[in-house]
Amino acid sequence: MHFTTKFRQLILDTHAQLSQITTEKATQKTNPDKWSIIEIMGHLIDSANNNHRRFTKAQWQDNMIFTGYAQAEWVTAQNYQTADWQLILDLWKTYNLHICQLMENTPEEKLNRAIHEHNLHQIAMVTVPADQPTSLGYFMKDYIYHIEHHLRQIEAMT
Repeated sequence: MHFTTKFRQLILDTHAQLSQITTEKATQKTNPDKWSIIEIMGHLIDSANNNHRRFTKAQWQDNMIFTGYAQAEWVTAQNYQTADWQLILDLWKTYNLHICQLMENTPEEKLNRAIHEHNLHQIAMVTVPADQPTSLGYFMKDYIYHIEHHLRQIEAMT
């Protein structure tokens, strides 16, 4: 089973589950210093944006060195807290289904090619030491793990 089969199902199941959450619940802050559910989903859209670009570029670059981004500032600048909850959910679903298609269409040799020059020690959820090789396939699976991490946070908030 290709790892994207599970990812595609995660996207669809998550969208269906989170669609049951009210806007009031999605925007509720349990702590003023923590993101609400809608802000977490906004962050996951920002992550999709950044990783979509990375996954595409990695297919022709000889390295996987990518810039990071100011995650909290992105969430604040876009004011996800006041966004339309259903629109955020639909955008997250659609963007990730598109990324899933990109993953499915990435040739195996590009997924599994050993990359020695990378900065996954800085930008991955589960980091890879700078002196160890990695692969685009690893980075894609790390992206899914990052989503799952935040979905567990949301589950704990509901």
